[in-house]
Amino acid sequence: MANKVKFNPDFPDISESDKLFKRSEGLIPAYSQTLAKGPTQWIRGIAPKFLVKGKGSHVWDPDGNEYIDLNMGIGPIVLGYCYDKVDDAIRKQLEDGITFSMTHPLEVELSEKIRDVIPNAESVRFSKTGCDVTTAAVRVARAFTKREKVLCCGYHGWHDWYIAVTDRNAGIPEAVKDLTFTFNYNDIDSLEQSIDEDTACVILEPFVFEEEKNDFLKKVHEVCKKNGTLLIFDEMWTGFRIAPGGAQEYFGVTPDLACYSKAVANGMPLSVITGRQDVMRLLDKDVFFFTTFGGEALSLAAAMATIDEIITKNVPAFLSEQGKKLKDGYNKIVSELGMDYTKCMGYNCRTIITFDAKAGNPLEMKSLVQQEMIKRGVLWCGFHNMCFSHSGGDIEYILKAYEDVLPVLKKAVEENKVKDSLKGEPVEPVFRKTGNFNMKPKK
Repeated sequence: MANKVKFNPDFPDISESDKLFKRSEGLIPAYSQTLAKGPTQWIRGIAPKFLVKGKGSHVWDPDGNEYIDLNMGIGPIVLGYCYDKVDDAIRKQLEDGITFSMTHPLEVELSEKIRDVIPNAESVRFSKTGCDVTTAAVRVARAFTKREKVLCCGYHGWHDWYIAVTDRNAGIPEAVKDLTFTFNYNDIDSLEQSIDEDTACVILEPFVFEEEKNDFLKKVHEVCKKNGTLLIFDEMWTGFRIAPGGAQEYFGVTPDLACYSKAVANGMPLSVITGRQDVMRLLDKDVFFFTTFGGEALSLAAAMATIDEIITKNVPAFLSEQGKKLKDGYNKIVSELGMDYTKCMGYNCRTIITFDAKAGNPLEMKSLVQQEMIKRGVLWCGFHNMCFSHSGGDIEYILKAYEDVLPVLKKAVEENKVKDSLKGEPVEPVFRKTGNFNMKPKK
């Protein structure tokens, strides 16, 4: 019998997942279209490799095992799987069509709705993925400022201009690598030391997990304005989640350009670039940014319904409330156990569990917790990505699971048997090294 969300005595049977995985070998490079969903981020032999169904905050794998999901599609599922009002909007639009030979009215209607919600949205354009719009923002910033260098802080997608600063930069020309550099979050000095007269834009995630300190974002805005550099917020994670108007609204800082995806359409593929009209006007003719599916109507209809729900149900407040219970609950448990090498941190809507290397290999510790949480029916990858469907019962269950799992980790650490306690291969880092980050521009 397939495992349900309960305190299971055995690990789930994942034989059907394994069969599908075998079929993908050699056929799908890296086995997945999304790195964070792929096998390197899940303990081999224990975690399912595929999911086939979701409802609310729960998901099911090909073997019929049920889990509470704490990943939520790696961010897009802000309301919940198969959320009725969003799915009804999709079905209604499907009756009329998906993609058309001319612009659809929803492109205007959704742009107006976004203009009413996002502070800097004087102009709005759509695409499909986050890196589409971050790349468009960088390109239009270069065109507007007539400069070339980019300073970035965070993760901004797979395109050449950004991924050049990571260790997965094969195939990128050296000339491109010489144009992008990084600075440290909450370290205004690192920005001031890096910015120069050829810096077209500063692009950053308003926060990843580390909380903003000392009005860092306002200071970034001031540095950019003084230097004639455009400020771009990458709001893939913060948009529609920390507040309806995203980090702009939450922190009271208005960037020149901003980029959104993930939560805007509750799982449908849509990304958005918003910004100053005088900058965005370059997208009329000077800067080419057009896609066949940017105006695909099902995603636009989903976004209309999603944004309405986020506003009318005050979804960001709920995400914060539920996320705080998990963060505080986790930290209370580890404190009582004397486990000072692990903690939960970040803004409540999206938190991360960290493991200190002083106690052992962080990836092995993470893998052991993941292994034991999966056994108990929680799909866990070290994050609490909250959605509107995470119920009080879900929160109670997850915290009870932590009460059972964390003593297992503590015992393994104390006996130096974390690796020996793993039933499969541990998870791997996304980037194998970070030596290419935090680079200063070449003078």
